[in-house]
Amino acid sequence: MKVVRTPDERFENLDGYSFRPNYIQISDQLRMHYVDEGNPAGQLMLLLHGEPSWSYLYRKMIPILADAGFRVIAPDLIGFGRSDKPTEQSDYTYAKHLEWLTTFINKLDLQRINLFCQDWGGLLGLRIASDHSSLFDRIIAANTFLPTGDVKPNEAFLKWQEYARKVPELDIGGIIQKATATNLSAATIAGYNAPFPSAEYMAGAKIFPSLVPTSPKHPETKANRAAWAKLGQWTKPFLTLFSDKDPIMNGLEKIFQQAIPGAAGQPHMIIQNGGHFLQEDQGIEIAKKVVAFIQETNT
Repeated sequence: MKVVRTPDERFENLDGYSFRPNYIQISDQLRMHYVDEGNPAGQLMLLLHGEPSWSYLYRKMIPILADAGFRVIAPDLIGFGRSDKPTEQSDYTYAKHLEWLTTFINKLDLQRINLFCQDWGGLLGLRIASDHSSLFDRIIAANTFLPTGDVKPNEAFLKWQEYARKVPELDIGGIIQKATATNLSAATIAGYNAPFPSAEYMAGAKIFPSLVPTSPKHPETKANRAAWAKLGQWTKPFLTLFSDKDPIMNGLEKIFQQAIPGAAGQPHMIIQNGGHFLQEDQGIEIAKKVVAFIQETNT
């Protein structure tokens, strides 16, 4: 496996992102980066990003959560951010991402986790939470899902899979802009582009959409069905914070609310003026709602 590491200077003076880098070796070849802010002894908040973003997506939320007394951890998935990046698309699978992230959680000995997951952060985080429920206290799902491939996705998503996989180079910042409800500054777009100086660094981002189960024949379909069965027994607090301007995820929050016992009676909300990357559009509002939710459900 050939692995590249984005030069540190690419992350200097990023707009709104001045967090100290932290690293952990999750295999002989792979080093994973994470933000670790706030009170080391506080309640743990784990923020999981998706495609093609990185922990930069959470830069508005991290200070608010830290100021509220939480220990806030936001990793960069392998292939993203300041984490190492295998250069071949074949180096990435859904199962490997689960293994890498589970190793990260175990090596840091993370427990009593409050999980905030969006996009692929949910495909990974919800699977891990269902398999290791004793490590998690609460879940906040935002513009995400846990697909089994039993329902065929729309044609637009299938075209996105093919495009991302085959295009010579992804316009990372442009993709983020198209999936937000606000006009991003040049500095913000530069922040999203920072981890990817060339196409060599983009294999993980290019293949990620193709790893989503879109057929019952997908190798993770059976495990995702099992995860839904486990989540059907989940009685710990479960909150949905979806946005009003995400046509792909629109309405999926209702499935969580109906299927998961812990979602009953929670203050679910549709975030106004938020695109798919609602953390970018309404990060401050969302962080405040997360703080209130955890404080109200503390026992």
